[in-house]
Amino acid sequence: MEELTKHWSNLSLNEREDGALKLTKDKSNSETILAAKFFKKRALNIEAVIRTFNPLWRSKNGFEVRSAGNHILFFVFDNKEEAEKILSLQPWTFDKHLVVLSHFDNATQISELNFNKVPLWVHVHDIPLPFLNRGVAEELCSAVGEVSKDTKLSEMDGGHFFRVKTTVDVTIPVSWAKNISGQ
Repeated sequence: MEELTKHWSNLSLNEREDGALKLTKDKSNSETILAAKFFKKRALNIEAVIRTFNPLWRSKNGFEVRSAGNHILFFVFDNKEEAEKILSLQPWTFDKHLVVLSHFDNATQISELNFNKVPLWVHVHDIPLPFLNRGVAEELCSAVGEVSKDTKLSEMDGGHFFRVKTTVDVTIPVSWAKNISGQ
């Protein structure tokens, strides 16, 4: 061990190798990556995925697709606003199967990605008109998932129904009915 330490101490960098490389924010890659989990059993055809989402997302500069295995794809955009818009318009489907998107940064391991939650619009029908309000909407939809606080009241005014954006855990079966009693 001492001999190895002695040899190690004799190693040095020449002038060309010793120059420090400073990594600054302006040199970093400005791409935005969305990770997507496709909830389907059959193998993914990446070309079909591109043909499907390209006209739907209408990205100015397009996007690059990288496979991560296990029905996970990375969509790489050079425009952060476009990626944010695509996230805000969830849910997405491919071949009649759910696709869950999330932000991805290179510091995260693929195994640590969480594809359990997706925002869905929940429609609630046949509620008496006096009870069409935010409080009732939140209470009813909380049985399905977490109600989004940015749902506008006008989105709940539909005459005899309302719709509420709710984040749903896809690992839990969705509740399709709720009994309501009046007092």
